[in-house]
Amino acid sequence: MRDGGGRVTAARRLLLEALFHGPGHRSAEELAGAVQATAPDVHLSTIYRGLEELQRLGVVVHSHLGHGPATYHLAASAHAHFSCERCGATFEAPGSMFVELAAGAMAEHGFEVNPFHFAIPGTCATCRAAAHAPGSARPLDQETTG
Repeated sequence: MRDGGGRVTAARRLLLEALFHGPGHRSAEELAGAVQATAPDVHLSTIYRGLEELQRLGVVVHSHLGHGPATYHLAASAHAHFSCERCGATFEAPGSMFVELAAGAMAEHGFEVNPFHFAIPGTCATCRAAAHAPGSARPLDQETTG
């Protein structure tokens, strides 16, 4: 953090510890809970400022995985996501799946694609199978999203 011009504070150390030792994708509120378990006086606003600084330094990235709050994870494990619009399941997708898309966007439009920020919506295999099963109440091709 210091190499990037960031301050190393006790709260940021605890935040980094929570990111390194916890599950991969967590909201700021979940990370605050982990930090506050050790240091109850650390406010949620301190966590948000710490996450902004860690993003600026390239240590963490945040993603929007559907309709919930942004989630944070370590930048070293950055990956894209698929999110099922029917059941809400989220799946990790390797960045290599987007290499051709990124190359095409750059070559044709000079546009640099960031596939890590938002989850790509769609329908998972389980929901597709359920929609096509005999007796399904709502076929997939008649479904509307909103």
